[in-house]
Amino acid sequence: MSSFRHLFFDLDRTLWDMERNANETLVELFDRYDLKSRGIANSDLFIEHYNRYNDLLWDRYRKKLINKETLRVLRFKQTLVHLGVHDKKLADKFDIDYIEEAPKKKNLIPGAIETLDALKEDFKFHIITNGFPEVQHHKIANSGLDKYFDVVITSEGCGYAKPDARIFAYALKKTGAKDAESLMIGDDLQIDIVGARKAGWSQVFFNPIKGEHKEKVTFEIEKLIELVTILN
Repeated sequence: MSSFRHLFFDLDRTLWDMERNANETLVELFDRYDLKSRGIANSDLFIEHYNRYNDLLWDRYRKKLINKETLRVLRFKQTLVHLGVHDKKLADKFDIDYIEEAPKKKNLIPGAIETLDALKEDFKFHIITNGFPEVQHHKIANSGLDKYFDVVITSEGCGYAKPDARIFAYALKKTGAKDAESLMIGDDLQIDIVGARKAGWSQVFFNPIKGEHKEKVTFEIEKLIELVTILN
């Protein structure tokens, strides 16, 4: 039996299918606000540019260069302006609707429930996420993940974001776990895996796209269900 007792999961793209849920929501909003009539050819083009601006802004947010409000204001505004739509009110409506609708989506990464069910008798499950707490808690509840997790740690709640080692120290204090019995499972190599490694934790890099890298990781998997083999 594994020496690990506490499994700390990332949420987005590790358990909750961020791409599918976000894309479904964005397509619905694209149609709701008839962006095609505003000169944007299709939802794929809109989503492509949204993802680019959203990723850039999240990187700035993690580095504490901007706050949450700025991120929310700018991601849709910059996307729309880039595509020729100068309408701040529309951008604000998009943000409000996105925050309201996206967390209602229930798509999970394949194998998530099967993996959690197979391990729940022997391990305590926790989540460490950089997402906004008011959004992440809704995602967890609406997708049925809430029954599995003892503690949900958000970057906003503790004041530090992954990969900052202080969020991992906070997680140990919050859960009563020790670093030697804690395992971080996540899809982002730098934020989840390197962050946990520098904090002294073992890690599982969830790498479904088989992306090449040169980082030293404790374990690497392509499917979540592989966790069961590793831990048993």
